[in-house]
Amino acid sequence: MNDPLAAEREAALAQIDALTREFDGVVEASKASNADDEHDPEGATIAFERQQVVALLEQAQRRLADVEAALARREAGDYGTCETCGRPIAAERLAARPAARTCIDCAR
Repeated sequence: MNDPLAAEREAALAQIDALTREFDGVVEASKASNADDEHDPEGATIAFERQQVVALLEQAQRRLADVEAALARREAGDYGTCETCGRPIAAERLAARPAARTCIDCAR
């Protein structure tokens, strides 16, 4: 696959799938453990693990949304243009961050 945005989209979807399965596994394990999050020392670990997976899943979903927005910008002919200043985004930045919305100067 030679399209960086398509590759980024596929990677984000795979990450979301893996994290969703991991979250489901943590939830299932917590049901089987009968842990009381408030009173069982192990319950706090399960709650922490669940929240950590949720945070990673939300991050992956934001990544996918950024890629989808970049794909829409490409479709509209605006891909590679800084949303803040309107100048072109450097090819090096787009290679490193295909879904970049801003040039490096505006990102700072």
